[in-house]
Amino acid sequence: MQDKHTQWLIGEVKKGRMSRREFIGRTGALGIALATGTSILDQALAMTPKKGGHMRLAMGHGSTSDTLDPAKVENGLQWVAAYGVANTLVDLAPDGNLTPSLATEWGASDDAKIWTFKLRKGVEFHNGKTMTADDVIASINYHRGEETKSVGKPIMAPVTNIKKDGNDAIVIELSGGNADFPFNFNEATFGIYPAKDNGIDWQAGGSGGYKVKKYDPGVRVDFERNPNYWKEGRAHADTIELLTIADTAARNSAMLTGAVDAIDQVDLKTIHLMAKKSGITVEEGAGPLHYVFPMQMKVPPFDNLHLRKALKFALDREELVKKILFGHGVVGNDHPIGPSYRYHAADIEQTAYDADKAKFHMEKSGLGDITIELRAADAAFAGALDAAQLYQASAAKAGIKLKVVREPNDGYWSNVWNKKPWVASYWGGYTTEDTMFSTGYATGAAWNDTQWENPKFMELLVAARGELNVEKRKAMYRDMQILLRDEGGVVTPMFANAVTAKNDKIAHGEQSWVRAFDGRRIMERWWMV
Repeated sequence: MQDKHTQWLIGEVKKGRMSRREFIGRTGALGIALATGTSILDQALAMTPKKGGHMRLAMGHGSTSDTLDPAKVENGLQWVAAYGVANTLVDLAPDGNLTPSLATEWGASDDAKIWTFKLRKGVEFHNGKTMTADDVIASINYHRGEETKSVGKPIMAPVTNIKKDGNDAIVIELSGGNADFPFNFNEATFGIYPAKDNGIDWQAGGSGGYKVKKYDPGVRVDFERNPNYWKEGRAHADTIELLTIADTAARNSAMLTGAVDAIDQVDLKTIHLMAKKSGITVEEGAGPLHYVFPMQMKVPPFDNLHLRKALKFALDREELVKKILFGHGVVGNDHPIGPSYRYHAADIEQTAYDADKAKFHMEKSGLGDITIELRAADAAFAGALDAAQLYQASAAKAGIKLKVVREPNDGYWSNVWNKKPWVASYWGGYTTEDTMFSTGYATGAAWNDTQWENPKFMELLVAARGELNVEKRKAMYRDMQILLRDEGGVVTPMFANAVTAKNDKIAHGEQSWVRAFDGRRIMERWWMV
């Protein structure tokens, strides 16, 4: 452990008031190399953000149909880009707590129906305009109303009114209480942009640390640092290139050959080789990420409850965790609330592989000897095709015929997901149960990819949102998890750890694992060594 004198000396080196040679001379043995091959000084300096350099990031996300329109932020790469160009009202810290961003403070009425957000002064957008309450209101309203196609529409549905409180605050009124309401404003969808006409000018960029230099959807996004960025100690690299490399092998090869500085979705088949590579660090954390096979419940034969039950019992989840995740995750139970959530119902019975039960429900379905198509591509998640084939094999043991249809990676999210009746997919998850349920399972939600419409579920969703008693709220969320497990159209075989890799040219502080790449805020938080 460093004593106070050593810490002071390191500080002098950081400030440029002492040379490395003088530091070593004054600390003696403390300057020698450690077992890791670096000195105490080198380790301390590596953990100190510095400006400059060119950062190269590659992700297993991205499509030619991508856009920077915040209403259409769908995949992980779009989230990273959105956080780069725009700020949100609040940020989510690595410990899971909210911290101020464009809102400096916030508070609610006793019933959590009226929320007031005090706004930061002097924030400048990329176009030179100073942010006002009107810009914030316009940015929120962009996701409201009958005409909006925003993925954020169901989250903002309870908002009944937004008004200014002077020039530096807004007041949001809700139809019912919501104790977790501010957490929504951490999501990339709700970035703040300049108001324009009756909407926002998202093409101009927000107030984020980076400006877009070039955007080739499905290929790359090039960024340069915003010289007038308001946030101290953030946005360190001069330039950043964010690459789409959907092919798992190609993405890992880019990391191993030094073509990029960091990747997400490390190939779990060869993770041991990546971990052994000199100069590369593999990092891992558990969060709400989960892999799914959603069925469109309004499309035959998936409108048949017994078929859905048969398909759930026909999947060997343990096998997928072992052979697809290689142990880097846990089994799922056909709902989106995994162990990382506050109200995860760990006590409810786990759906497990049972060929007899699968046969029973298949016979009860009355569908006879049919073949069911399951469409997949590794764009859905790393190993999705292999997972689909394992599913096919376990279902065959129960007498259920699955046909795996291989789809191209490019265009998967625009042409297959939410278009075809049964597909492979994933959810990065959200910070609260309410946001996850509202986005993926609320009646009419744009991303309700199972077409789930259940009156009891919706009653519980609204009631739980406004319930301030923790135990009562927990019971409601438990009932919702059971409803989806027993009647829903999603097969959720596993919750996956986020596994990333970086080289020794890039560094970061404590990470958030709510999503990979530091909660998707890698552009702002990481730096070049």
